[in-house]
Amino acid sequence: MKADETGAGGRPPLATDDAGRMDRFALASARVPFRLKVGLVWVVIFVVLGWFFSSAGFDTEWMLDKLPYIAAGLQYTILIAVGGIVLAMILALLGALGRLSRNPVAYGVTGFYTSFFRGTPLIVQMFLIYLALPQVGRNLVDRYTWIPSGFENALILETAVAGVLALGLNYGAYMTEIFRAGIQSVGHGQGEAAEALGMTYRQKMRRIVLPQALRVIIPPTGNEFIAMMKDTALVSFLGVSAATAEIFRRSQLVGKRYFRNLEAYIVAAALYWMLTAIFTFFQSRLERRLSKGYVRGAAAPAAPKKFFPGAPGGGKGGGKGGGAMMVGIEDLEGGAGPGPEEAAELTAHALEEAHASDPEHGTEP
Repeated sequence: MKADETGAGGRPPLATDDAGRMDRFALASARVPFRLKVGLVWVVIFVVLGWFFSSAGFDTEWMLDKLPYIAAGLQYTILIAVGGIVLAMILALLGALGRLSRNPVAYGVTGFYTSFFRGTPLIVQMFLIYLALPQVGRNLVDRYTWIPSGFENALILETAVAGVLALGLNYGAYMTEIFRAGIQSVGHGQGEAAEALGMTYRQKMRRIVLPQALRVIIPPTGNEFIAMMKDTALVSFLGVSAATAEIFRRSQLVGKRYFRNLEAYIVAAALYWMLTAIFTFFQSRLERRLSKGYVRGAAAPAAPKKFFPGAPGGGKGGGKGGGAMMVGIEDLEGGAGPGPEEAAELTAHALEEAHASDPEHGTEP
């Protein structure tokens, strides 16, 4: 009879060879550093993108030629984003304090602020600030004669100013919850200790609570800033001049002029991506710096030992004929240690063993 080729296990040799090949591949892959493998993946992605660019027939020479003009809008993009994030942080701090306050006026005003600006689109808020405010000012001047005549002119804002206000108001509403969570992350004992020292509410927040809350607040605030830099592209819908246009507006203008809209938008996307990568790197460095001193999951210190009189022949204060030794009893998990009754039983048991082993020099308990 012909021998069974599948073997005792019933698995064909081909499956065994495949499993061994996969095991060898896994062992070889484990020897390669993880960062090197990630770098290889990125290289492959860029090679595929390069092939796609060459196959799609993009005008790369035109893109390189117009890159300096589009990149000149970086300064306005960063300026709008910085102004917006500063305003957002101020509003978020005030909103968080209002949401944590027991004052009904402060709680109600901050509740309305967060509800409205989180419940309406950002682009709608930009148009309300840029177009609706001048009309409201003119109507108020026409109705109330005691209002100065130049009041409506003060509400006519530049597009960049309107964009900063809209971004700050919108992101401040979202960041209110970030600041509130950061303040609540500080232990209540910190505030109680500050009050016990006689500090006022302002001193307590400025010296005790807020410095500790910054460790929780800053990382998500960095994420909001990165998102705000990309949302500065919405300012272009308000209409800005070519001299003060940001990245997206410049790509719009130059793309429409030369009928190269796709190439212009690709250049703008690459610049936004570069900005995001740069600020993400600095944000990660800042997070690591702020996380120093806060190590989670640290090993608990060794439980102390409690000593009780025990058998002679060694240990603390002992020796044969020299009195009872001290028996080390480790504390239970959690540091509670043996209770009085357990300690008494352990001591009596140790003395009985000592007396049984050396009755001549035994000691009475």
